[in-house]
Amino acid sequence: MPKRDPVFPAGRHALYEAHGYSAAIRSGDLLFVSGQVGSRTDGTPEPDFERQVRLAFANLEATLKAAGCGFDDIVDVTSFHTDPENQFETIMKVKQEIFAAPPYPTWTAVGATWLAGFDFEIKVIARIPG
Repeated sequence: MPKRDPVFPAGRHALYEAHGYSAAIRSGDLLFVSGQVGSRTDGTPEPDFERQVRLAFANLEATLKAAGCGFDDIVDVTSFHTDPENQFETIMKVKQEIFAAPPYPTWTAVGATWLAGFDFEIKVIARIPG
């Protein structure tokens, strides 16, 4: 069985080291990206919710880029929200900027009571171009 092929964005994030996980794992032509949060480089949460969502997408983009992917390569999204009802409008605003036109990836949104101090997390599966 082949070993895991980890992918990390430039300037590895403190959370990966602190909690012992990979930003993403490449397997064949698929990229499995760990949940990305709106963390600053020191691993702490961005306190402003909209900026936290935007930073989560920026962290996701950096991880995708490290594997030669982009947002258009995403096929499946799972997002986690601590207060979905009150956060939905902000998340949809940012989502519509990132995924502006069809075809859209599949998306599952999950309410969560705890995200280690964060209020939004996004994990994806992407196809690796080639």
